[in-house]
Amino acid sequence: MSKTAAILAIGDELLSGRTRDANMHYLAGWLTERGVALTEARVVPDDERMIGEALNALRARYDYVFTSGGIGPTHDDITVDSVAAALGVKVIEHPQAAAMVRAYYKERGQEATPARMRMARTPEGAELINNPVSGAPGVRIGNIFVMAGVPKIFQAMLAAVEGAIEHGEVVHSFAATARGLPESAMADQLREIQSALKDVSLGSYPIDGDEKGLTVVARSRNANIAEQAIGAVAAAMRALGSEPEMEDRK
Repeated sequence: MSKTAAILAIGDELLSGRTRDANMHYLAGWLTERGVALTEARVVPDDERMIGEALNALRARYDYVFTSGGIGPTHDDITVDSVAAALGVKVIEHPQAAAMVRAYYKERGQEATPARMRMARTPEGAELINNPVSGAPGVRIGNIFVMAGVPKIFQAMLAAVEGAIEHGEVVHSFAATARGLPESAMADQLREIQSALKDVSLGSYPIDGDEKGLTVVARSRNANIAEQAIGAVAAAMRALGSEPEMEDRK
């Protein structure tokens, strides 16, 4: 069976353009390797109502929901509060999380200030996600994984939840790139190939505009069908006078 996931990226800085989100790209690749399809991505500001509405919609629709951002020590880090409100549970200081935060700062000769101890707060009933980078844990509650926004920490937390992700069917993908061949020149051939083959999807991606070339990706849960499709695409590219560059993206 296929598994699905969504990411909810949280933060005013993402919507203002101040910060570029790298977590969606990393998560998509990480999930694809495990047979889980990242099916939807949303970005919301630091607003409890908007976070809650988005979270409730996504957790009902997908097997897994990953949030990123808003679990730090400052006043605008409201993800934990928003998740708890959306689920109708209290926010507590998690004893194990508190011990982890205190130990992290003690080891560095620093004080576990009230602001830093905010990072030990979790929705009641949540499990912790280990954070080997900066000490303060993430949170798992139900099918929701509450993660840090800093990419290095987000990636470390993903590694920590490996065992909680049920793998689905892996999607095999193969690509063919034809440089100098306009995407518009391939439109009819791609339509015919897609119509002729079942259980495969073809995606066409122009290289910096229509005239500089294109990459076509064939995706299927059946590797043989994906290879057959990309072979037909490559043949069509050659017929139009362009020798394709082939890539196995499995």
